[in-house]
Amino acid sequence: MIARIPSPVAALRPAGLAGLAGLAALALLAVPAPPAAAHPFGPPSIARVSVHGPRVEISWLAAEDDWVALGQSLGAFEDPALGPVATDLTGEQKLQRSALVHDYLLARITVRQAGAPCPGRLETLDRLLSQGARLSFDCPADVVDLDVTVGALTDLDEAYRTMLTSQTPASPERALFTAAEQTHRVRFTPGAGGLPASSVRTLAGVGAALLVAVAALVVVRLRRRARSSARSSS
Repeated sequence: MIARIPSPVAALRPAGLAGLAGLAALALLAVPAPPAAAHPFGPPSIARVSVHGPRVEISWLAAEDDWVALGQSLGAFEDPALGPVATDLTGEQKLQRSALVHDYLLARITVRQAGAPCPGRLETLDRLLSQGARLSFDCPADVVDLDVTVGALTDLDEAYRTMLTSQTPASPERALFTAAEQTHRVRFTPGAGGLPASSVRTLAGVGAALLVAVAALVVVRLRRRARSSARSSS
């Protein structure tokens, strides 16, 4: 009798019971496969980009088996041939806790403004199957022209691609990242992602000045009323 082996990608889905989480983790490791055995010829990964003044946000969404391939290549999953396997964590949780996965994503997904890199950070990888890996970048000035680089997975197989889709009006609105072309220049419509930070600061300053002026006017009127009442009573 031949036993059926669960699909490796099932390990990435969070389980409600500890027993199911352990089963998923074991399933992931039951059939070792080379990283390129995922589907580099399938639909491309998606990178959604949006800008808000000087801030850039990118969500990178990959298929389940591509996350498995990435985790295997970076050692996020234990090799049962080398030692014990943690059965209390799902594959998704192991990816979340891997410092190498975090470093990889920050190294392979970057943005540059006027030739200078914008410092980036990776948000927690919870719900990575539905929301992807979320990265935020802080550029020195409000973003218009930006060089976006996405090279995730292409080091595993040159056939991998990622499609950029802009959530903020931009030209081009879509771009395809490949192993040969990992960087694209994107021009965002000024102010389309919300008021630039400089405008927000200006409006805040104007608002504060108006509040001070209104307060002063109220004080003057109250004093005039007090003087008029004092004269009338005398």
